[in-house]
Amino acid sequence: MKNNLTTDSYKSDDNTMELLQDYYPTRPLTRDEELELGTNVDHKIVKNKKSIFKIISHLKALKRYMMAKDVKWYRKSVVIAALVYFVMPLDVMPDFAPLLGYLDDIGVVAWTIKFLGNEVTSYYD
Repeated sequence: MKNNLTTDSYKSDDNTMELLQDYYPTRPLTRDEELELGTNVDHKIVKNKKSIFKIISHLKALKRYMMAKDVKWYRKSVVIAALVYFVMPLDVMPDFAPLLGYLDDIGVVAWTIKFLGNEVTSYYD
């Protein structure tokens, strides 16, 4: 079955059209606009790179929490489940998918940190 969706059959409101026009200018970008865009992209990459490395500190804290002798076994089981899910290559989004494959892993780690709350804060560097 072929999809016969045309621009005439798609009706959008004026706000959507204005938003699209902001992203798709009617003229080519000037050299200054290209440089500004490139600078903004570089800044965003550096900013996100720092955020990505935060997951490493969370993983290290979870590992220390799991190895601590004073933590109850059922609290450790939550951490073990999260870490096993993180290291398994096959899960909801397979890890071999570029970038997207790690989103669910990061979500599980974030949920675990949130679940444990203040208990895990003393295990960070």
